[in-house]
Amino acid sequence: MPNSPPQQHLLPSLLSLILLLLLLLGQCLFIKTNATTTAQKFREAPKFYNSPSCPSIPISSSTMDLCSDQAVHVAMTLDAIYLRGSMAAILSVLQHSSCPENVFFHFVTSSSNSISNPNNLTHIISNSFPYLKFRVYPFDDSAVLGLISTSIRAALDCALNYARNYLADLIPPCVSRIVYLDSDLVLVDDIAKLAATPLGDQAVLAAPEYCNANFTSYFTPTFWSNPTLSLTFAGRSACYFNTGVMVIDLERWRSGDYTTKIVEWMELQKRMRIYELGSLPPFLLVFAGNIAPVDHRWNQHGLGGDNFRGLCRDLHPGPASLLHWSGKGKPWARLDGNRPCPLDALWAPYDLLQTQFALES
Repeated sequence: MPNSPPQQHLLPSLLSLILLLLLLLGQCLFIKTNATTTAQKFREAPKFYNSPSCPSIPISSSTMDLCSDQAVHVAMTLDAIYLRGSMAAILSVLQHSSCPENVFFHFVTSSSNSISNPNNLTHIISNSFPYLKFRVYPFDDSAVLGLISTSIRAALDCALNYARNYLADLIPPCVSRIVYLDSDLVLVDDIAKLAATPLGDQAVLAAPEYCNANFTSYFTPTFWSNPTLSLTFAGRSACYFNTGVMVIDLERWRSGDYTTKIVEWMELQKRMRIYELGSLPPFLLVFAGNIAPVDHRWNQHGLGGDNFRGLCRDLHPGPASLLHWSGKGKPWARLDGNRPCPLDALWAPYDLLQTQFALES
């Protein structure tokens, strides 16, 4: 028999890719749709004012606020499922800041999801925080959808989880340093302290490191058994760090083209499975062992339990400046389900959601 045309060999792989993309989109949309079955309405937050010692930032134009070196720049993603968490995180940042009027937020949201429409989210943020300085950046999901590999939890596979890889491209070049925060956390300390973390002469980012964690477990046996890949961390004191709280030098990121470095690892993951846990491992592959340290008080993480059951957990020993409900269990979901963990009571005071009783009144 004659050889089959090349197109016939390509057809199964092409169909597989299309099915994978539809699966990823379906998982994200299913989660978001269930999260927004009932429209969420939020209260207006109080206005917070600078202390007398705060540096003055010109307010004649939004561009001057945006590009000011005196401002603390904060980046977060916004979507329907975590919007309630985002609102609480914003409130906590402002409430505990000594210079809340000098905080500028950069929100990244999906450009292709009607539920998380940038205009709708902008309206919601403006209603609850009329005085907030912020800008919304639409993120093109197609830039990353073809690179996502399914992980251990569907929520980790949404394209917006990978938007942090592209912050240096999305945020204007005049912004040189940014604090990236996940949406499932609250601060109980002044974010200016975190933003001022020294990065030294070479570090691109800073984050709390956890060197007692089993670092090898973040990668598959395929990775460690490969003679070339297993040398990735040679000469580096690589430790686990959580990407939900990071201080990033955007100038160094851009000059080192670190987005491309992360994408290259994601492309390899599509060819041979070298990790299991979503968007975290590519960051570890590029940065672990080469980051500036941050005190553990700035990421009391894991309060959402593990990625499977989301069981209650206690705080780590020591002081806390930031409480992070990473893991499956989110405080708003557990509170709504009348099954809260003890530490969820620390999140509740920042919840701006209007209850049904308040709406009816």
